[in-house]
Order: sequence, then structure tokens, then C-alpha cells
Amino acid sequence: MTHSDEVSQPFDAARPPAGQLHQLSPLVRRLIAPNASAFTFTGTCSYVVGRGRVAIIDPGPDNPAHIAALLKAVEGESVEHILITHTHRDHSPAAATIKAATGAKIIGCAPHHSARALALGEIAMLEASNDLLYTPDHVMADGERFDGVGFGLTALATPGHTMNHLCFVLDEEKTLFSGDHVMAWSTSIVAPPDGSMAAYMASLDKLRGREEVIYWPGHGGPVNQPERFVRGLATHRLQRETSILARLAAGDRTIPDIVSAIYDGLDARLKGAAALSVFAHLEDLVARGRVACDGEPMLNGQYWRL
Repeated sequence: MTHSDEVSQPFDAARPPAGQLHQLSPLVRRLIAPNASAFTFTGTCSYVVGRGRVAIIDPGPDNPAHIAALLKAVEGESVEHILITHTHRDHSPAAATIKAATGAKIIGCAPHHSARALALGEIAMLEASNDLLYTPDHVMADGERFDGVGFGLTALATPGHTMNHLCFVLDEEKTLFSGDHVMAWSTSIVAPPDGSMAAYMASLDKLRGREEVIYWPGHGGPVNQPERFVRGLATHRLQRETSILARLAAGDRTIPDIVSAIYDGLDARLKGAAALSVFAHLEDLVARGRVACDGEPMLNGQYWRL
């Protein structure tokens, strides 16, 4: 499952419907899976890149209707590769069925791996969200280019949301398929032990100064003016960190208390995701020596500012 730590943002008015194939550019078509939720917006975006001999990026969940719609969308064409940004269960499970139907190779991200080992007594909080059956034919390295027919896609390693997360650059159109790393409709959750706030911030910084003019994300409409948008995301995270430090200075010691104080008006369905996001910030702050806790950082730990 894909998560976000906030409700939809007012700056993104696009609500693309599921189940309709849309031509987005000369080389890109999009089909949205029917898995809308508070965590996935209108559903997972699957992208068809190229014409005649095509690649599919993030074929989505193991949903028979969506898989059938994807295969119908490319009737008369040859699906040669399936590229995966990361292995949350709303992005990668359909790859195996589409591979069986088309003979396409699965390439892209590595299999799931956590940012760190589990702390003593800690449960695998996001295990149910991960596609543990994902088996790629080839894992793409950072900067590795896949050459299709009439297009190329270059892998850009962007760990943080998950540690195996890749974005893909469509060089011919100065486009970035940003997966769940950058989305216009909401900020992405970064949840230990699956993800890492330090890695996420570094991955945001990695996007600075690049030439792409539009991002097509894993959920929702496009990210326009991406350079400015990414700066805004980084600023938002730093402001969240400042708010957490302020609550610790005010005497809050637990993650539920911090969430209640800084997420005013949050949809109740997203409180668990918000807690995980605060946890990621606290884990990072502990590692940087700005916050202390009673043992290893955990969801039920006690924290205080140094």
C-alpha cells in the first residue's frame, strides 16, 4: 500500500479517473487502477511508454480488472519490459501476471529491503504493504539507461519512501516518472523500518537542478514546476521537524501526543500514517544527536529534546 501523511493538498485540482486510457504526451499513456483510497488518491497510475514496442511502468496491484484493462490498452503492440519504481503492493504485484501474458521482462527496483534491522520487540510494521513475491529479471543501478524502441528510460535511485525506490527519466521528453517519491496530491509517508527520513531528504536533494520539466507520479496528476515543488517538499519536512522539536520542548514525550498537537484536523484514517511519519523524523533526530529516547527509537518510545 502507498501511504501519505496528509490529506489532499489544495494546489492539486487534478482528479484523473480510473479505468480510462489517457494520452499524456507523444510517448506516454496512463491508465489508473481502481484502487482509490485515502492513501492512494484516485488509484495507482500505470504508464505505457512508447508505441508498437512498449514498456509499462508500475503495472499496479493484483487487480484482474486493471490487468485486463492494461492488456487491452496495448492490444496489437508488444510489451517488452515492465519497469517497477518500488515494491509496495499497489505498484508491483500485477507485473507477474503481465509478464506471463506478454513475455515481457521485469526490470527496475531491487526486491524489498528495510532501511535497518528491526529493533528488539519491534514488529514489521509495513510488511503487509510490501510485495514480497516480486522477482525482477534485472535490477537497474542508479544511472543505468534502458533503451526501448524510440525512447530511453534512465533509473534514478531515490530511497526514502522505500529503500528500493527508483524514479525513471524519459530523456526524450524531459519527464520524470516519480513513483511515490514526489506526488502533487500529498506528501509521501516515510515510515521506519521500511523507509528512512535521512535517505528521503537526500533523495529530494538529488532532484535539485535537474532538467526534467514535468513529473508523472504514482498517484494523482502531474507535478508541474518540479524544481520549485521539490524545494517546497523539503521545506515542508524541515518545518515538520521544527514542529516536532517544539512539541518536545513543550513537554510532549510520545508520538501520539505529538501527532495530536501538530496534525490539526487530520483525517482520522491517516493518523496511523502520521504517527509513522513523526517516528521517521524522531529516528533521524536521534541519529543526529538532537533528540534522545528511552532505548532504541520505537513507536511507543519516550522522547525528549537535547
